[in-house]
Amino acid sequence: MMSEQSEKKVGIISCSGEGCVEGTISRIAARLVLERLRPDTTVTICLPLFLAGGREERTFARDYPTITVDGCKKLCAKIGTEHYSGKPASSIIVSDFTPNGKHTELGSRRTLNQETLIIAEQIAERIAEEVDKILECWE
Repeated sequence: MMSEQSEKKVGIISCSGEGCVEGTISRIAARLVLERLRPDTTVTICLPLFLAGGREERTFARDYPTITVDGCKKLCAKIGTEHYSGKPASSIIVSDFTPNGKHTELGSRRTLNQETLIIAEQIAERIAEEVDKILECWE
């Protein structure tokens, strides 16, 4: 356990998928948490660098709690984290928040519609709740 509040951080590892809108939603949600909702208690971990062997990213994910935010049921962030650093403290799947688990009405990955932005905000709120739970248990 860390003794100083400033050392308590939760890593967020979001989907890097560029092929579907859910990947974009996962990254927007992570940024909302990092920049607005929990800026002092969260950090981001770059999934491509993590998977490519980034030592600092893997060490952080091994030593600190992480939340994975996957766009779809392939669970690339969650599976990669488990493989290289251990089980994430929490795992969120964007498609669980979309109508019928599909992205057909969410716009394109480059031009998000209002519904998509609302979903990103809902996911960001969920991530923030998970951060709070993790930090409460850490004390």
